[in-house]
Amino acid sequence: MSTHIPKAGEIQRQWFVIDAKDQVLGKVAVAAADLLAGKHKPMYTPFLDTGDHVIVINASAVHLTGAKEANKVYHRHTGFLGGLKSTAAADVRKRNPTRLVEEAVKGMLPKTKLGRAMFQKLKVYAGDQHRHQAQKPVVKTIRKASKKSSKRS
Repeated sequence: MSTHIPKAGEIQRQWFVIDAKDQVLGKVAVAAADLLAGKHKPMYTPFLDTGDHVIVINASAVHLTGAKEANKVYHRHTGFLGGLKSTAAADVRKRNPTRLVEEAVKGMLPKTKLGRAMFQKLKVYAGDQHRHQAQKPVVKTIRKASKKSSKRS
């Protein structure tokens, strides 16, 4: 018995909406990356793009844990000598709040042509409005982390 490899015509793509309001950035990024890669489908194949489209709304209201708002640094390079630019997460949130989510998801995808194809199916919006109503996206809920009690029995 041979392993079934899905053909391009067999792959059904859905649209999902993830609301990032008051959610931890890492949890939103993991949920989005799993949907983009297709890991929730029984036909998941690591070397094929079987994933779905993902819309992340309220990216400006995503939560960073600990002191990451001040201490986390995003780097980019201008292409010129000595052109490394560093920006704190708080400044990135003010200037381009969607970049926080995009960078987190991009880091969780493969660093190949396949990963770049998956990343193109991600749409991130700072507010709660998006322009993909015609695709009839399904709302994907993310469970909030439970607070650990400090009491010991």
